[in-house]
Amino acid sequence: MSTTTLNPAQSASFADFGLPASLLAALTANGINEPFPIQSATLPDSLAGRDVLGRGRTGSGKTLAFGLPLVARTAGRRARPGRPLALVLVPTRELAQQVTAAIEPYARAAKLRCVTVVGGMSLGRQSDALRSGAEIVVATPGRLNDLVNRGACRLEDVTVAVLDEADQMADMGFLPQVTMILRQVAPGGQRMLFSATLDRGVDRLVREFLSNPVSHQVDPGTATVSAMTHHMLNVSAADKPAAAAAIAARDGRVIMFIGTKHRADRLARQLLASGVRAAALHGGKSQGQRNRILEQFKSGQITALVATDVAARGIHIDDLNLVVNVDPPADHKDYLHRGGRTARAGATGMVATLVLPEQRREMDRLFAAAKIRPELVWVRPGDGELARVTGARTPSGVPVTVAAAPVRSSAAAGGGGNRPGRRPGGRRRPAAAARRPAAR
Repeated sequence: MSTTTLNPAQSASFADFGLPASLLAALTANGINEPFPIQSATLPDSLAGRDVLGRGRTGSGKTLAFGLPLVARTAGRRARPGRPLALVLVPTRELAQQVTAAIEPYARAAKLRCVTVVGGMSLGRQSDALRSGAEIVVATPGRLNDLVNRGACRLEDVTVAVLDEADQMADMGFLPQVTMILRQVAPGGQRMLFSATLDRGVDRLVREFLSNPVSHQVDPGTATVSAMTHHMLNVSAADKPAAAAAIAARDGRVIMFIGTKHRADRLARQLLASGVRAAALHGGKSQGQRNRILEQFKSGQITALVATDVAARGIHIDDLNLVVNVDPPADHKDYLHRGGRTARAGATGMVATLVLPEQRREMDRLFAAAKIRPELVWVRPGDGELARVTGARTPSGVPVTVAAAPVRSSAAAGGGGNRPGRRPGGRRRPAAAARRPAAR
């Protein structure tokens, strides 16, 4: 297995890779003019049909790095009912929908049909969409296995298979399901694994399913965005709730990560009572609820999104410049993925972590593993340091409510209906277009 490390300054034009004219036209129409380093590094090998391991920080354009060759190498073929030709496996529903939104404009340009297959949505509608015929399926492993077991989908015709967030797919209980799926796809087909980190957990998948893969790394697995700053906010247990509320009341949106769904719900209720437009996002909510909450956060109806790690991967929010770890993450990989919700596609951002005295030693180890040197600040609610770092301000104390957002159709119910937006990996569209949902 060969390895390539590419200097971020090195890039080529998309036209240099031999992409079909229809995809080049679609890239231009979507305001994407220059490839990001992960795309420049991997496209020559992936378009040639080689198995690829791609590592780049979150927000670096990995989706188009595998999406463009997947579409290009599937173009011109037609799937039989219930027998897709290309497959993308992802760990979360939100990431599945976002990957579909990123790929769908190029699939449409190549006259390919996309279906998103995730839990929390109608199994019957997804079965119908597959039986109607789809060349490309973007799926979470559990729901895809359900459909395979029901006879609604067969994988023998899949010749291009992608694992996005491969490190997470190799742990957290996904591995048996992922292995079961990959053993059913066409032997000898192309396999691509992409993630911000590719460590020992991916080894088993590489050994069993990839043939002489080429590995491309555009930055170290623990690399952080140069425009991202990191702060360890040392706080007492007594002051932590008020400090979190003050940060949530800042002028601007913030994602606040917390350890469990019950604590997320409780903090969201507390913030609403203090005058902050907040909502909790976690796996205990239906997919429809999660979609509506994300739309409200993107539109500004909600300014503080209190989330478990379900939001740490696969969610792109334009112009989000602050992520707060109310509860510290479990390890440095989770820290990097949480922080990757900000400073995406060349933007600036900040990650702040509230740390109790008894958590300090463990956080020192986590930052060392992530090769991060955060600014250390002792904070209390109402003091100047908390405001300086995070923009914190005293909440109004007037309880607020957030009206339920209207239900919007989702590609997860049948696929192909997402609106394209600005894509990291390309350049920003004009302001009016940039308001559309964006994808990684």
